Amino acid sequence: MSFVAGAQFQPRSPPPSADQVEACAVTIQASFRGYRVRKTPLVPGKIPRPLSLPAQVSAAGGVAEWNGQLPETLSLWSATDKMCKAISVEDALADLRGIMNLGHNIWAYSYMRVLYQKSMDIFYGCLMQEPEMLMPVVYTPTVGEACQKFGIMPFYSRGCYVSVSQRGNIKNVLTEYAEAELVKNPDGTYGCDCIVFSDGGRILGLGDLGAWGMGIPIGKLDLYTTCAGVDPTRTVPVILDAGIYDKNGNTAKIDIRDHPRYTGLKQDRVVHKSESGTVVNSAYYGEANMVQEFMEAATQVFGPNVILQFEDFNSNDAFPLLDTFRTQFVSYNDDIQGTAAVTCAGILGALKIKYPQCNDLVGRLARERILFHGSGSANIGAAALLHFEGGVPKSQLFMTNSRGLMWQSPDGTDGTYRNDEQKEFAVLGQPDAPHKTLEDIISLVTPTCLVGATGRTPGAFDKTVIETMLAVNQHDEHDVERPVVFALSNPRTQAECTSEEAYGFSNGEVIFGSGTKFPAVTVKGVEHKPGMVNNVYIFPCLLYTSDAADEEDSVDLGGRRIIKKKKKNKKGGERE
Repeated sequence: MSFVAGAQFQPRSPPPSADQVEACAVTIQASFRGYRVRKTPLVPGKIPRPLSLPAQVSAAGGVAEWNGQLPETLSLWSATDKMCKAISVEDALADLRGIMNLGHNIWAYSYMRVLYQKSMDIFYGCLMQEPEMLMPVVYTPTVGEACQKFGIMPFYSRGCYVSVSQRGNIKNVLTEYAEAELVKNPDGTYGCDCIVFSDGGRILGLGDLGAWGMGIPIGKLDLYTTCAGVDPTRTVPVILDAGIYDKNGNTAKIDIRDHPRYTGLKQDRVVHKSESGTVVNSAYYGEANMVQEFMEAATQVFGPNVILQFEDFNSNDAFPLLDTFRTQFVSYNDDIQGTAAVTCAGILGALKIKYPQCNDLVGRLARERILFHGSGSANIGAAALLHFEGGVPKSQLFMTNSRGLMWQSPDGTDGTYRNDEQKEFAVLGQPDAPHKTLEDIISLVTPTCLVGATGRTPGAFDKTVIETMLAVNQHDEHDVERPVVFALSNPRTQAECTSEEAYGFSNGEVIFGSGTKFPAVTVKGVEHKPGMVNNVYIFPCLLYTSDAADEEDSVDLGGRRIIKKKKKNKKGGERE
């Protein structure tokens, strides 16, 4: 075992300068396997990025200066750098298995981020060789915790940050990032096939994490590559930084905005009430708004075929923004459309388990009674798909919010809905029977399927709820139909129930699916393996399905039409 030092200092006077010490740290090439280590993130890249870094990182002078501010950050980098010395996929997987044996995957996440910086080939080689092991590390459930601690970890150069203070200059922000991080096409233009962008306003079920939400666009794009072979050098993760709420804006009550390591704008979001009475981000609406400028700039810099994927916007913004831009750009909202598609697919799969002889699952679907616990973008999107494409009558679709079962008066002027999207699926008339608690609602509407996606009510599907689902699906002592229960909220800490609870409370009777991975459970000698109802099965195919996109504004159950904007091929003709 040998060590090679790029620079050494003797203990003599005068002591080395700070610049010399940093130079020494940068040029260290030693490793246990004798392989040259790429420069640490304490050193800026070849091209400065004053525009496309987050506000506080840019104000500090860049990546190196930001990472060098605190000894804790330096120590954390040193620890992860020393862990990550792999020169092959096999080496890296051995390291990761050892780290993950400790039972806490945030260190595995940190390892993977360092590995990406050192060798993109090994990084994706690991993901492709062991997707079942590592997808939960680079994405849900681990990415939720990673976003909550994003600024505490060393900052890396991947990711473009567009600030609301840069309105009028967004094209230059994207151009700067492309020049620094992307490979050019043969004709000299910047190569980018897909952009995943978020404002951090509703990260999973964790609330407003602002610029720390960058872990989500990064993780989504990692899965584009792992699951669909998308070239990672032709993707851009983006955060639109329009400010961040105080600690009351996130479920863990973390004071992110005033945290010394918060990377984004340290200012509140500017909001107003929309015409429908919902609170929305003011920067996203009106003439020359931030989202419009960003999407126009993206197509100017990367061409009209670039996919622009909305990710983790607050529901009050998600629906109107998608409605506004879906006909102008090749755009897609994963929370609305992706989750809807995989939820419907999951329900169809559950019906195949319930009715193995059924040859018309879509026809059977129209006879189901489905209760959605939560009325955010995911559940509303799924309800819309089930009704408009699956033929499920609205009278068989039910939805809850914080005030219980959603209802509207016959004339539509009163009710418990909060916006037009919720009103669409509010039942007509205020029920006479109790309809505030979940078990009362289940008893009232007798659903065959219960879908949870509140993001804010972990453990909501308790023993009473599961037993009530069994009761309403038991026609007599000899005729019991297995109810379907989906706990879709992410990360794992926000799930409505675990696999152990779902199968344990029901003695293995429910058909269970979850938005995050849960282990198999054995009940009475029978192993029950939960399905993973996650849009990872949907969005990676966008670069292929969008080739078939036409002018029809629909999302069908086969997943063929999820983007309305018609794409042009390189010769200017329509893609078929």
